[in-house]
Amino acid sequence: MDRRTYITILYDYYGELFNENQRSCFEDYYFQNFSLSEIGENNKVSRNAVHKTIKTVEDKLDFYEEKLKLYEKSVLLSKVIEKISDEKIKEELEVLK
Repeated sequence: MDRRTYITILYDYYGELFNENQRSCFEDYYFQNFSLSEIGENNKVSRNAVHKTIKTVEDKLDFYEEKLKLYEKSVLLSKVIEKISDEKIKEELEVLK
């Protein structure tokens, strides 16, 4: 999996932990494919400020996953669910994903 995909997956898990400005910059860059300059113009800040904000979010996403491991646990849980043959247990575990 490439870094961009991995970071956006982590954002799905931890995105609510960021303030509105951080979320806006991150989402514009990763999901709307805006350039740093475009985001800066829209938010009336420098391109460098946008870069710093996005880098901060990326670093914090890595930190949160390193400490909490929500994505890692989800992947492991999915693998366990695939191996279970009892449908009732499988359905109950799906809720945990």
